[in-house]
Amino acid sequence: MKKTILFIALLMPVLFFAQSTDHQKKVLMVVSSYGKDMGAVRPGYEFDEFSQAYLVFKNNNLSVDVASPKGGKVEPDNYNKEKLYNQQLLEDQKALDVLNNTKSTASINADDYDAIYIVGGKGAMFDLPFDPSLQDIILNLFNRENTVIASVCHGPAVFANVKENDEYIIKDVALTGFSNVEEELFGKKWVKEFPFSLETKLKSRGAKFEQTDFMLSKVVVSKGFVTGQNPFSTAKSAEAVVQSLGLKPVTRELYTDENSVLLIQDILDETITIQKAEELLAKDASMYDMPLIAVYGYYKILASNDDKNGLLKGIELVELTSPYFFNENLQLLLAKTYASLDENEKARHIVKDLISKELLVEKAEELLEELNSKIED
Repeated sequence: MKKTILFIALLMPVLFFAQSTDHQKKVLMVVSSYGKDMGAVRPGYEFDEFSQAYLVFKNNNLSVDVASPKGGKVEPDNYNKEKLYNQQLLEDQKALDVLNNTKSTASINADDYDAIYIVGGKGAMFDLPFDPSLQDIILNLFNRENTVIASVCHGPAVFANVKENDEYIIKDVALTGFSNVEEELFGKKWVKEFPFSLETKLKSRGAKFEQTDFMLSKVVVSKGFVTGQNPFSTAKSAEAVVQSLGLKPVTRELYTDENSVLLIQDILDETITIQKAEELLAKDASMYDMPLIAVYGYYKILASNDDKNGLLKGIELVELTSPYFFNENLQLLLAKTYASLDENEKARHIVKDLISKELLVEKAEELLEELNSKIED
């Protein structure tokens, strides 16, 4: 008995030391203070990005604080409350309380944190790059070992003005973020008011900008930085932060939009055939966001111009979802695209179907007349 007591007494300091060194990792999430009226008056942070990253950090037992340049309540842009990750966050009263009372960046002691994660959204372009307190926090983490500096979508705008010894800290760092192509396709409302183009600015600061096709998942890890290209890169970028902190991310089920984006990527890369994709949807369509896949096909067609392969890929994506999601405007675009590729019979079949369903009749009849003229010629 005495030997047992002696052994425990000797072991206690060791256990105490192990517990004290294995502290809970702490992440500072930062969101824009710029938003007003759900983005109608001024754009704010992206709620989808916040919810996905916050849930990853919470589920991996990281301690999370949330800050913004002004502190207090922050306004997101309008978002879909039906998405699973947003539902989960809206049910988390603690998370909602934090968003209603964010810490000001000026009040933050950067030494308290192992990582920073900058949430995107168009509002991030207007205030985050010009917040001196936020720049100080980033510099603190930059100069400490075993820390992580992370951001997603428009969040990397925060790096535009952070310098040390007259040199930008992102010089020679591989980064990604919302690309110029994505701005051209999706940034119509606010992009003209942005203080700079994100991709162009990061390149001008010496960063090695990397990107994949628009709105597909891309995460870059380089020299202590973790960046995600767009909203569909959020969960993966948050998990990359967890890994960079020396932890193994817990296993989770992918969201339907994640599954959809991965499927799109596989189709575009020709990793799988369209027939295989059809089999996957037939097996369990609930795993996928059909409107998302269809709309991606729409934008793929628009972005492809005269690139025949791009046009065909866009067509494949729209047609892949047709048994599950029908939209007359997408069908009319399909017909016009087929016509541009001289696939006139396929185009005629689509417009006749629209006319029979009394959808976009005037436009469909106009296109049918053009098609008939081409065939007669």
